[in-house]
Formats: sequence, structure tokens, C-alpha cells
Amino acid sequence: MPYRSTGVLSPGPHDVTPVHSVTLAHDARHLRRKLLHLENDDVVMLDLKEAVLLADGDLLVLEGGGHIRIRAAAEDLYEIRPRDPLHLIELAWHLGNRHLPAQVETRRILIGRDPVIRQMLIGLGAEVNDVSEPFQPLRGAYHGGGHNHGHSHHHG
Repeated sequence: MPYRSTGVLSPGPHDVTPVHSVTLAHDARHLRRKLLHLENDDVVMLDLKEAVLLADGDLLVLEGGGHIRIRAAAEDLYEIRPRDPLHLIELAWHLGNRHLPAQVETRRILIGRDPVIRQMLIGLGAEVNDVSEPFQPLRGAYHGGGHNHGHSHHHG
């Protein structure tokens, strides 16, 4: 019989020992109701009142007790390294202007791999490296399925 979860602890406390874990890529962690396959081939039915964005380390609370830890899957990404903090802001602006999911840190930015964007970043003076690691992009104000955010991209 599958496990069932109707709650999430976010962030999950470190003193809880989960019974199992599930590893998901960033685009598979925005969930409300889904059957999740655990590493041990068991399944858990996630049934939340509203959709949530699960982060690495969050815990699904199981009916009847116990927890399932969410793990972020390693993904093929670009690690973008700026010359200095001001350059980081400039690079983040260019990426945000293209509505790209990005994980912004104090000394680098992570994005999904896209050769066209890579060339743009190199042209802007950034160092761009291929990495494979968990991805936790920021969610923008306009995030949503099939969003229409009502502003124009016309340049006059």
C-alpha cells in the first residue's frame, strides 16, 4: 500500500530521520497532487491543498507517522562567474530579462544549459563553466503554469 502525505515541513528540521527519500529535478518539484516513486521502489501519494515548490531538504509528512526527504537531483547547468559584484548584478539582469530560471548566489549564478545564452554571457565578459549539481532557481513574481504576465516585449 502506498504512503500518503498531505503536509510538508519546509525547511525540514535536521533532527528528523526520514524513512525514505525521493530525488527530483527542479522542474519536477512544483507539486500539489502526484504519485512519487521513492529510491526503494515504494511510492508516496502527495495530496496537498495547494501547489508548493519543494526545496532540497524539505520533508513530506506521512499519514500514520514518518517523513520522506526531498532531494534535489543533479542537473547539467552553467556556472556563471562574474568579474566582480557589480558584474554579477548586470549578468543577473540580462538573465532575468529573458525570464530564465536562475539560482543567484553571492559569487555565481547557475542556469540550465543553453548554447545561445552561453555565448551571450561570454560576450558580456562572464566565465561560464559546465557543472552538474542540484538546482534551486528563484521563482519570480510572474511564476505560474502558462503565465501571461501582461507586459509587452516590443522595443520601440
